[in-house]
Amino acid sequence: MKPAALLATAGLGVLLSACQVVGPDYHLPDQASVHRADLQGQLAGQGSNVVSAPVPADWWKLYQDPRLDELVRQAMASNTDLRVAAANLQRARYQVQQAESAGGLSGGAKAGAQRLQESGEAYLLPEKVPVTNVGDVGITTSYQFDLFGTLQRGIEGAQASADATQAAADIARITLVADVVRSYTQVCAANEEREIAQHSLDLQGESTRLTQRLRDAGRGDETQVTRSQTQFKSLRAELPRYEAARQAGLFRLSMLLAKPVDQLPAGTRDCAELPRIAQLLPVGDGAALLKRRPDVRQAERQLAAATASIGVATGALYPDISIGATVATIGALDHLSQPQTNRWGFGPLISWSVPTNGSRARIHEAEAATQGALAHFDGVVLNAIRETQTGLAQYTAQLQRRDALADAEQSAQQAADQTHRFFQAGRASFLADLQATRTYTDVRAQLAAANTQVAMSQIDLFLALGGGWESGRTQGTQASKP
Repeated sequence: MKPAALLATAGLGVLLSACQVVGPDYHLPDQASVHRADLQGQLAGQGSNVVSAPVPADWWKLYQDPRLDELVRQAMASNTDLRVAAANLQRARYQVQQAESAGGLSGGAKAGAQRLQESGEAYLLPEKVPVTNVGDVGITTSYQFDLFGTLQRGIEGAQASADATQAAADIARITLVADVVRSYTQVCAANEEREIAQHSLDLQGESTRLTQRLRDAGRGDETQVTRSQTQFKSLRAELPRYEAARQAGLFRLSMLLAKPVDQLPAGTRDCAELPRIAQLLPVGDGAALLKRRPDVRQAERQLAAATASIGVATGALYPDISIGATVATIGALDHLSQPQTNRWGFGPLISWSVPTNGSRARIHEAEAATQGALAHFDGVVLNAIRETQTGLAQYTAQLQRRDALADAEQSAQQAADQTHRFFQAGRASFLADLQATRTYTDVRAQLAAANTQVAMSQIDLFLALGGGWESGRTQGTQASKP
């Protein structure tokens, strides 16, 4: 080997031994909110209605409703939002492959032929050069060294972005499950409340007819009839609202499952009983919540990607160094591959753009973006705790209101039964009996609405707890197997 080649090789070896990875190594900052001790323990607002047990991955099965389970299963298989999330995740994984394939060994080949008239003076010849058929065949290969870790930081950033995209897909899953359960609950609640409203309307109709008979018998006046008719019309005006709520729930399920309403699982349209959980709700603690919620994981991975971008920007200050080789044959077509037309070469190549034109500003920009990503991560952590604590408080309040209305319903039922017995014994009028029964149905309607609010609060709480993506990811993995 010639001295120049030895010197180049020795210099390259010195560079390889002296290099280090540019940019900061990623680690979760000690001052991040996720490390705060007050966010790790029991969630504020926990009472006798919940238990600090792990949140099940398939929390909707706590309802023990096979129809609801089937709705969730079909939604997981065909929902359009999940298809978008799956495509985004696949795209992110290919971006990781692109980052991993950057640098390293690369090669190329070329072949060409042309009828060529060269300029004689270009070769310092006074005469005209003959027209010739010229061929050019060559193979080149090179290896780019990642001396400063720029490519490594690029791979780290791409992988972190792919992890964040995976977390976004998990968010889509838990949101989908909550929407399915909420829509199904809306259908059941609308049917149940409409049945109670229809019963109240029937009772008011009887009251109106009785008032009219009393007026005709001279024992009442027109004002009482008008008031009763107004109440009847007011109750009748409420019925379309329940039908609209039922249809809205069905249309929502149709969209979530990506199929027509008439192809929803049997019985969905006519469900008239709210799905209920017969046990204390498992909510875990703050530490488990922050590990489970995919939006927290997404924000942390975005912070990692932003940190890696500092290294990528810093790497632009340094030269790209590669070593390459070329083998080719160039000349007249009749002489190709003969010794006089062959050429070859190898050696190092250094390419360096002088770090001006905003290179250092881009580093500072990446550093500022990382600080912003850290602040966003802290905000997501705090919001996760807030959402869960708020959900617990609202769930507890809705339960208390529901229990109070349940007591009122029992009292109203007792009053209605007593008044009805008095009426049968001739000690109370029919109108008093009808009024007591109507009061009972009114309280029943309020209790049904309160039960709906409790059910919706349960769904909001489970959504805040962040469970459900684990089961969805497992189903997706099994479905993708051949």
